[in-house]
Amino acid sequence: MSDTTSTGYDVIHGYLRTLDSSPGVYRMLDEESRVLYVGKARNLKNRVSSYSRPGQHSPRITRMIRETASMMFLTTRTETEALLLEQNLIKQLKPRYNVLLRDDKSFPNILVAKDHPFPMIKKHRGAKKQKGDYYGPFAGAGAVNRTLNQLQRAFLLRNCSDSDFETRTRPCLQYQIKRCSGPCCGLISDADYAASVRDAEQFLQGRTKGIQEALAQQMQDAAAEMEFERAAALRDRIKALTQVQSAQGINPQSTAEADVIALHRDGGQACVQVFFIRANQNWGNHDYYPRISGDEDPAEVMEAFVGQFYSNREPPRMLILSHGLDNDDLMASALAEKAGRKVEIVIPQRGEKAELVQSALRNARESLARKMSETATQTKLLKGVAEAFDLAKTPERIEVYDNSHIQGAHAVGAMIVAGPDGFDKNQYRKFNIKDTKITPGDDFGMMKEVLTRRFQRLLKEDPERVQGTWPDLLLIDGGAGQVSAVQEIMDDLGVADIPMVGVAKGEDRDAGKEEFYRTGKPVMALRHNDPVLYFIQRMRDEVHRFAIGTHRAKRSKAIGATPLDDIPGVGATRKRALLAHFGSAKAVARANLADLKAVDGVSANMAQTIYDFFHENG
Repeated sequence: MSDTTSTGYDVIHGYLRTLDSSPGVYRMLDEESRVLYVGKARNLKNRVSSYSRPGQHSPRITRMIRETASMMFLTTRTETEALLLEQNLIKQLKPRYNVLLRDDKSFPNILVAKDHPFPMIKKHRGAKKQKGDYYGPFAGAGAVNRTLNQLQRAFLLRNCSDSDFETRTRPCLQYQIKRCSGPCCGLISDADYAASVRDAEQFLQGRTKGIQEALAQQMQDAAAEMEFERAAALRDRIKALTQVQSAQGINPQSTAEADVIALHRDGGQACVQVFFIRANQNWGNHDYYPRISGDEDPAEVMEAFVGQFYSNREPPRMLILSHGLDNDDLMASALAEKAGRKVEIVIPQRGEKAELVQSALRNARESLARKMSETATQTKLLKGVAEAFDLAKTPERIEVYDNSHIQGAHAVGAMIVAGPDGFDKNQYRKFNIKDTKITPGDDFGMMKEVLTRRFQRLLKEDPERVQGTWPDLLLIDGGAGQVSAVQEIMDDLGVADIPMVGVAKGEDRDAGKEEFYRTGKPVMALRHNDPVLYFIQRMRDEVHRFAIGTHRAKRSKAIGATPLDDIPGVGATRKRALLAHFGSAKAVARANLADLKAVDGVSANMAQTIYDFFHENG
């Protein structure tokens, strides 16, 4: 052991001769060149020197030094650049000894689209390419959907697609249930609809008091003029706005735009709670469980979280933190450089901001307690799976596979993942079946393609099985025939050592009478009240849900597709113009060249391209 430790310190000390005092990023690698740790330094030589002196480090850092066989360095112009590069590398490389943010989901926004005379309001996630105003982020789809639902009731804005809008001849159900003002059929003037859009945007910007006062006055005027139906409609709109505000809970008066970030640790685990405050409104909260070793101080965990959280997100104008960072000014400078404006970091001690932090801390504490309880239960279930199927070790990653199709059409494969933290939805994968030689409805053929693609990728990306992406157990929906076919596939791929279990409905195909098939072993069943059986049923139901949802999405996309999608140069705008002018893709296909040229936005050359596309075969 002493020789190994000496080797680690000696390796690090050997780099000091070539390092200078530049800022930069360093990587520590093990004997197989796997990255153990990524760090930043204001002065690379001083920082690396601190690792070369034994007896001054925590057990975690001592283990890391002991495993270090080589190092890599990249100098930067400033320490701010080093911080940004460090966080990007951590997210990319996922080093074992860094604090790691594992959940990297994007957050939805509300979009008021402005590429149409009558703007629509909708949920948006992803790149902000469409013309319009974006409001967010919201903590999740639920928060957005609730807000959209009430905003439609309050301001009667449309949520239909532009193509639906252009082809309607009478109002849709949204109008009938008083969630749209019917602009598609001329039931509201351009000016009145624009005023409704303006009011909705003012509400999303936090200017709620004036809007509610104006609506209240309009309601009183309508009642005074005996227009009771209009007064009732205005009353419902005011009620909808009030419900939005009450659902948001905390609505700070002195904080217009901020993320409140609170850290709570217990039992070697951590929870970070983030509240999204925009336009003096709480747009939801989300909890995160970063991977920690347990001996990091709060400043290290918080700095790692903040750096990684905003590496691919735009930071707000203010971060309100429960714990300070090692260098608040450096992080603020890095975030400001990323956002192109000032970003303030505060650790409040009193007042409204401190109350926000306390609320976030309470949520973090409660979330971590629930998580730890669920993890204990999940760990017990995983141990039960290992015992039930005679596995050599308790599985950390179970992959469950299923297919979905209708008579072979729109076939998809699906994979879900379960482990100590329950269902890991970030690891779910869908597989569009590409092999045209597969007979429609051939489940064996589809499963072969799915597993071949899955494990060929694993063999390429992680041949040593060290990144935690290889399954410890496969669950296949099927009986003896399916298990035999899958085993043959795994043999061909050279990964036959991974345990596999087929799950088939038993007598009368009733849930609770499942039979389990394993290669070379007799069929077995579990007690009808065994918690492990319920766990397997949940996994099977989850993969069914995911497979069917993926299949439906693919089928819906195919139903909405038109030949216009395949014409070079015809994008969404030209497609809308053509459908609005002719009414259908079939009518476009029958149109002559002169009619095509008459469409707004279609040039003579584009008209010729469209005409040739439909008439190239005579």
